[in-house]
Parts: sequence; C-alpha cells; structure tokens
Amino acid sequence: MATEEDTVRLLERVPLFDGLTPAEVEELAKVAVPRTYEAGQVVFREGDQGDTCFVVKSGAIKISREHGGRTIALAELRGGDMFGELSMFGGEVRSATAAALEDTAAIALLAGDVRRLLAGNPEIAMKMLETMADRVRATNQRLANQSFQTVAGRVAGVLMQLVDARQSEGASASDVLVETTQADIAQLAGASRESASRFLATLERQGLVTTQRGKVIVHDPGALRNYIY
Repeated sequence: MATEEDTVRLLERVPLFDGLTPAEVEELAKVAVPRTYEAGQVVFREGDQGDTCFVVKSGAIKISREHGGRTIALAELRGGDMFGELSMFGGEVRSATAAALEDTAAIALLAGDVRRLLAGNPEIAMKMLETMADRVRATNQRLANQSFQTVAGRVAGVLMQLVDARQSEGASASDVLVETTQADIAQLAGASRESASRFLATLERQGLVTTQRGKVIVHDPGALRNYIY
C-alpha cells in the first residue's frame, strides 16, 4: 500500500505540479486515493461520466478511442503521467477509454480537489493546457504517420517509443523487455494485428526481437531505426 510520502514523491514527478509549494503537494497527497489495476482492466470507458483524474505510479495505461468499429490507440502512459484531466473542466463525459496494459498502480484525484489548486495557482492551468496541446500534437503526428509511413515503419516507431520509455525507467541499452501484446502494438501503430505480427516475425527471424506471449524482447533497439522512414 502506498504511503503518503510515496504519493508526495509521485506528485513531485508530475510536471503539472512542479510549481506547487511542498505544503501544497502534501495537501494534495492527503486527498489522493491509491488505485491498482490488473493487466487488461479498464479504468474508465469512453462516454462514462468522470469527476476524477489519475497519475500513473508504475505500470502502463493505454488511452484509446472507438471509431467506425475500430479501436484507435492514442497513447501509452507510464510513471508520472496524468490522464483523465478533462474531468477537471465541467464534469464532461470521458473522451477516451483508459485501460491497464500491465499490472499498474496509480493514484486518483477528485476534480474538486484539483480545481481548488487551479483556482489558487493559475500557472497550473497553463501547464495543463500545454500538456493537452502536446498530446494533440502527438496524436496528429501519429495520424500523419499512419497516412504516410509503411506498416513496418509504424510498428518499428511504436517499438522504439516503448523501448525509450522503459529505458527512461532504467532498462538496459539492449535486450529490453516490453510487456505488451502484439494487438496493442498494432493498435498503437494503426495497423492490423496480422500486418504487425508479420513484421514482428520478420524482425524475429533477423534476431532483432524475440516475441513471447504478452511481451516482446527488443535485442537491438538501434537496428529498429533502419525501418523508420
């Protein structure tokens, strides 16, 4: 079970809150609620009512939307990332679905508690807008990639993003374990599962990756860059 001290350290990692005083961070930590999710468990669904935002402590959360009968993956979020922020603005319904990609720990913050911080710290509201703008740009870039890149380029690009995220958490330069399914990789790449699986099989024959149930081991991340164009 997370302690209040653990929660304070987590909140201090969130760029949104780096302008708060230590006392303000501690006050926010007092009202944060620890949450845990098993791999595959849905945190909330697109269209649900929402009055809570979340910060990932460990593990990973996939943000996705449904469109035309397809699931479109928008982002993978890891330790220190916030999601569900739109609930801070008027209790709107959820604009996307959030689900755990692996066993995940997080904290939940009620909209009312965060709004009180926003009221007293306008710079936080600006940072929240900057974060949302960054995600819009990332989504636009992913859509552009899906229009102009090959399946191989998109899948390799997604793998590199997943590897980079794990290396930022301390993974080694090679033989990087990525705990995610081929279906999730395909969604993030905007490709069919069959197409993504064929390319992963090609990489495996070349000795660049090893695929296992629910995981991919990337032996030579640098070599993946040759496929991104």
